[in-house]
Amino acid sequence: MNAPLENDLYLRALNREAVERTPVWVMRQAGRYLPEYKRVRAQAGNFMNLCSNPELACEVTLQPIDRFNLDAAILFSDILTIPDAMGLELAFETGEGPKFGKPIKTRADVDALPVPDPNDSLQYVMDAVSTIRRELNGRVPLIGFSGSPWTLATYMVEGGGSKDFSKVKGLLFSDPKTLHVLLEKNAQAVTHYLNAQVEAGAQALMIFDTWGGVLSPTNYQAFSLHYMQLIVDGLTRQADGRKVPVTLFTKNGGQWLDLMAKTGCDGLGVDWTMDLADARKRAGDTVALQGNLDPSVLYGSPESIRQEVKKVLHSYGDAPGHVFNLGHGIHQFVNPEHLTVMVEAVREFSTK
Repeated sequence: MNAPLENDLYLRALNREAVERTPVWVMRQAGRYLPEYKRVRAQAGNFMNLCSNPELACEVTLQPIDRFNLDAAILFSDILTIPDAMGLELAFETGEGPKFGKPIKTRADVDALPVPDPNDSLQYVMDAVSTIRRELNGRVPLIGFSGSPWTLATYMVEGGGSKDFSKVKGLLFSDPKTLHVLLEKNAQAVTHYLNAQVEAGAQALMIFDTWGGVLSPTNYQAFSLHYMQLIVDGLTRQADGRKVPVTLFTKNGGQWLDLMAKTGCDGLGVDWTMDLADARKRAGDTVALQGNLDPSVLYGSPESIRQEVKKVLHSYGDAPGHVFNLGHGIHQFVNPEHLTVMVEAVREFSTK
């Protein structure tokens, strides 16, 4: 039996309910900027060992909660666990990021991909979710997550990260049918994966569409948003007697917030390239907004961090439905003390 939730500010904000202060968490909050994370990462030997060890994944998930008293924990994992479970042989090269040993090259490769059973090849993720939920003991909600079908496809076709996305965009323009088959499989896999995370104990969900912003408006709708819509339609939205809110985040997707808001999601992540007042107008006050401090602000002085926090809170205004966050993941060279300044400033300036 899971403990009752002591701090539900994050869930209430996503439901656009009145809150005593703006809740705050940080994308990539368990990561390389924390010395305690680096110690556990060294103990694990490599990144995938850390992801696939439920006890160690739990330990690093809780580190930023213990240090900063944030209002939500997010599962420590990686967006590329699904393609790895599909047999693409994920490896993380030191200093190079993720690489797939068997990238997608042909229609036959796509047709051969299985839709993984999350309680089989991804059981280690579910074990991590249930372990974290137990160890949190009701302190704050636990967020589960996945990459979007399009973002997963970029890595699967490129074989890793990319600057110009030539292979996946080449597929989009030369053989869109094959890309749609791949995206359909990815959408099925993500839906099963996120629902299994809810069953294991996740209390909110987030879909990271990191590379949706590299698409043209019509291609964004056809190749990214359409497949996120399929996932939203297929998600478990109630558990433990509460709503399970889902947040969509397309980096560089501010121009499409109105379309994203119509999917039926509960929240939208906003990066730092858009003012939150404009984002609210575009989304029509129908969903909560998460964001959107420029991560580089954390390289500034404590006073400048406080002023930038104040600007973000002011830009959103007094209405309910704001979750404070960075506009993307925290940088690995940030001084953790500067994140403390940010979190304390959010609490100070947003308390009603």
